[in-house]
Amino acid sequence: MSNKAQKRGLIPKLRFHEFRDAGEWVEKPVGRIATLRNGFAFKSSTYIDNGRYKVITIGNVQAGALLTEDAKTISDLPRDIQFHQQLQISDILISMTGNVGRICCVDVENCLLNQRVGKLVLHGANNAFFYQSLNNDRFREAMQSKAAGGAQGNLSSSAIEEYVLFMPQEDGEQQKIADCLASLDERITLEAQKLDTLKTHKKGLMQQLFPAEVETLPKLRFPEFRDAGEWEKKLIEDFFDVGSSKRVLQQDWTTQGVPFYRTRELVSLSKNEPFGSEIFISEALFREISENYGLPTEGDFLISGVGTLGVSYQVQAQDRFYFKDGNVLWFKAKGGVDSTFFKYCFEADEIQNQIMGQASISTVGTYTIQNAKVTKFTCSPSIDEQQKIAVCLTSIDDLITAQTQKLTALKTHKKGLMQQLFPSVGGVAGEA
Repeated sequence: MSNKAQKRGLIPKLRFHEFRDAGEWVEKPVGRIATLRNGFAFKSSTYIDNGRYKVITIGNVQAGALLTEDAKTISDLPRDIQFHQQLQISDILISMTGNVGRICCVDVENCLLNQRVGKLVLHGANNAFFYQSLNNDRFREAMQSKAAGGAQGNLSSSAIEEYVLFMPQEDGEQQKIADCLASLDERITLEAQKLDTLKTHKKGLMQQLFPAEVETLPKLRFPEFRDAGEWEKKLIEDFFDVGSSKRVLQQDWTTQGVPFYRTRELVSLSKNEPFGSEIFISEALFREISENYGLPTEGDFLISGVGTLGVSYQVQAQDRFYFKDGNVLWFKAKGGVDSTFFKYCFEADEIQNQIMGQASISTVGTYTIQNAKVTKFTCSPSIDEQQKIAVCLTSIDDLITAQTQKLTALKTHKKGLMQQLFPSVGGVAGEA
């Protein structure tokens, strides 16, 4: 053990009672525990549909999950394929290019390893404990810092093999920790599936509640509106004045005051994700803009027009911020349409397909003020029907938000538990 390790004492803050007297953990580089094997350079011409073997590429390796739904397939093994490029259940994989340091376990049969995906072959270590030791932010951040070309670059074998793990000396303690964290992983997976089910249900319901692009009647209609007539094709400019903000120069940005949002903050707002404001403007400038140019008010919309296109945020009564011109469009409500109903119209395929189609025409994908004005959508002529649809979809969004928060809390709990179950500087053992 290194002198540094001896001084700090490799003992976790939280320990299962039967291992409280099991002594300090030890430091081991990954290269002493496992051998890294590289994949095979499959040519794209070898991929076919409905093949027997799934070829696992970088895109299939996510943090904690092997995504095989979109994996390319081949019917037969190439003649020069090596044994280690054939994957077994529970093999541990790591992404070595692009978003490096992602770890996952193989959970399906008949998989082959493509290039720039590594397989870690263990030498007698506990597979489940080793996986948990690597599938965390600490490891990913370390790998990203060592990647040639930055976090989106290439990862060398030596960078992985030199990474130091903390390990208990008794196999039983390794297994106990692995079982504890695996049970949390199972719960997280279950809750993530529930979230995906809710999102799928909402998407399917929207396709029923809104007419298809070439239709004027939805497939599903509330009973009281079945004789309310056809929906009408409208332009966004029929209900909104489309523009942008008063330009705020970078020299007027401050480190405190009123939040000043760009596209990235808009995206977080639209997803109801927590975020911290990075840029502000002064109270004096905010008052000046308010008095001379006006501010977004409840029922208005802010729309991303550059980069991540077509993300919308419905302005709320309690909002107090300003936003960057050019990148963000401002839809000022004129009335005639329920604001929340329009929010879901904007999410639906009819508008989103137009945005993507317009953006693909230009060299740099943008959604412009002029394009926004003439974007079409199909609208119910009845405000009551609009509000009924809005209430229905809002109730599902509330369920999605609650499920998202539940999933986030579980992930936070696991992260905190790992900080307790694995040694840290100055750690003092507690009891699990």
